Amino acid sequence: MSFFDDDPVLQGIGTLLAEKAHATFRERGVPPEQFGYVLLQPGRDGGRPRGAALNAGWRSYPCSLVKVFFLVAAQAALEEGRLQPHEELERAMRDMILWSSNAATNYIIDLLSGTTGDTLLTDAEMAAWSGRRQSVNRYFAALDWPELDGINLDQKLMDDLRYGREKIGLDQSPIGHNVLTPIAMARLMYEIFHGSLLGETCRPVIRDLLARNLESPFVQRGAYQVSGYLAGGMPAGTQVWSKAGRTRWLGDERAEFRRHDALRSILPNGEALIAVVFTQGEAIAEDDGFFPSLGALIAEQIVRRDVGHSVRQR
Repeated sequence: MSFFDDDPVLQGIGTLLAEKAHATFRERGVPPEQFGYVLLQPGRDGGRPRGAALNAGWRSYPCSLVKVFFLVAAQAALEEGRLQPHEELERAMRDMILWSSNAATNYIIDLLSGTTGDTLLTDAEMAAWSGRRQSVNRYFAALDWPELDGINLDQKLMDDLRYGREKIGLDQSPIGHNVLTPIAMARLMYEIFHGSLLGETCRPVIRDLLARNLESPFVQRGAYQVSGYLAGGMPAGTQVWSKAGRTRWLGDERAEFRRHDALRSILPNGEALIAVVFTQGEAIAEDDGFFPSLGALIAEQIVRRDVGHSVRQR
């Protein structure tokens, strides 16, 4: 399932991450298997990336990380002419990523799938509606990346429970809620920044929307997703592109109490890194200090260790 080569340095850093996480989880009564990560650095001369992972195939409710997939699907639709550019679409893509807006995300899902969540439908109409909702799944399935096996991208994002078509569609879905894995998220992030996914006009748009400025006055706002996440532990001068998310109590145990993050960074010493971390458990979802502590540990170890064959990106 791996698209990267195992790297002993990153494996050593991953071991430290797991030890720290498992100790914290043990103290708080959270099962240790509810923690997974993927660490990646680009390979030499465009070769395969180097990496390390734990529970890389863990299928989890993805929180707002799924919005990167919807952004890529929207850019692909624009590139192929299936969507036409307009101001509301641009505003929605920005707010979906910059402020993690669920309303903006759901607008984009409507545009991509040709569905809305209004009044109830007949059984035949509901079946057609559900088929249209598979449009984003079909796009990513066509990429034929084995790392995407088992994911699901056919549900809107809600702040609480679902009603009407959204509830019926969820109940009828063979998978249920949206699902991602750490390795699926890592593969997408790698392709956005180091691969050839989409054309040269689309990739810069996606990268710009994912950018986070550690000196921004918005850093202390939770919606900016720096404070409380991996980027919050990065040293000053680090360049950051990220998408994070969490759920609290939702009345649905299949989706609640997750906190995840997907970060691409260039540290002040020039080291490029992608880090994806998935967690589940109320004690972790409510802890704004845990993820920054992981980010600080990763950055410290990357800087400290002599990775002689690493790729520097400017």
